[in-house]
Amino acid sequence: MLKRNLFFLFIAFSNFTFAQNVDSVALVTARWHKQRIAPKTKLITHHFDQKNLFLANQNISYVEVKNKGNSPAFEIAASPKELKTTPTFGKENNALVAINGTFFDVKNGGSVDFVKVNGQIINSTRLEKNNSRARHQKAAIVIENGNLVLKKWDNTSNWEENLTEKNVMLSGPLLTFNHIDETLDTSAFNRLRHPRSAIGIKPNGKIILLTVDGRQENSAGVSLFELTKVMRWLGCTSAINLDGGGSTTLWVYNAPENGIVNFPSDNKKWDHEGARKVANVILLKKKQ
Repeated sequence: MLKRNLFFLFIAFSNFTFAQNVDSVALVTARWHKQRIAPKTKLITHHFDQKNLFLANQNISYVEVKNKGNSPAFEIAASPKELKTTPTFGKENNALVAINGTFFDVKNGGSVDFVKVNGQIINSTRLEKNNSRARHQKAAIVIENGNLVLKKWDNTSNWEENLTEKNVMLSGPLLTFNHIDETLDTSAFNRLRHPRSAIGIKPNGKIILLTVDGRQENSAGVSLFELTKVMRWLGCTSAINLDGGGSTTLWVYNAPENGIVNFPSDNKKWDHEGARKVANVILLKKKQ
C-alpha cells in the first residue's frame, strides 16, 4: 500500500514538474515583440493565444529599462483624493511610461497605503479593523534620484514613516525578494486568476513594469503564484505585486490607442478603452 501511494505521489510530482517546465519554456522561447521607446528602454509584448501558458490564453506587456546612465528616471505621481486614469497621470506629468500603482479607496479616493512624493506624505496607511497590516502594506517601492528599489517591512509599526527616501509607495505582497520567493497564503486574492500588475528587478540592474491581462477569453489572468513564476522566468530576483484587477494598465507615450498597450478589463471588452481611474502611478520620465 505504501509503495502504491509513493508511486502515485511520484507521478503527481512528475506531472507538476513537467507542467512547470512546459510553461517556463513557452514563456522564455516566445517570439516577444520588442520596441525601443527611450534610451535603454524597451516595450516588450506577447499574446499567448494557443492556451499555451498555464493552460490558458495570456497577454503580457512590460517595459524593461536599464536603470543607469541616460535611461529614464522613475517617479511617483499621486493624488490625495481625486482619481484619474493611468494615461491621465502619465500625460499630466509629461511621462514616457506609466503603470498603475498601489491600492486605493474606490468610493472616496486616495490610497489606502502610505504614499510619499518628493518628501510630502500624500496618503497614510489605513490599517485593518484589528489594527493589523494588509498584505499590500508589508513592502515598499522606494525611489531616490530616479532610481527604484524594493524594501521589505521590518515588523515595526511606523516603518514606512521612518524610510528616509523622498518617494515611497507601499504595495504588495512581495513575490520574490533577494532571490527568495516569499510565502503566499492560499486566500482567494492570491490563488484566483485576475489581471495583475507588477514591478521586478533583475541582477543586471534592469527593471520591468509588467501587466498581465485577465477576465477575458483572450487572456485569463494569473494567480499570484503564477505571477511569481512569470517574474522569475523573466529573470527577476525581486518582484512586487501592484494593485491589479480593473486597475491594471500600462501606458506608453507614443503608442497608439491613447497610449494604452495592454487590454484593461474594467469595460469588459477586449480593447484599450477600459482603464479604471486610480489614485497613483509609477512613472518613467526623461532625465533632466
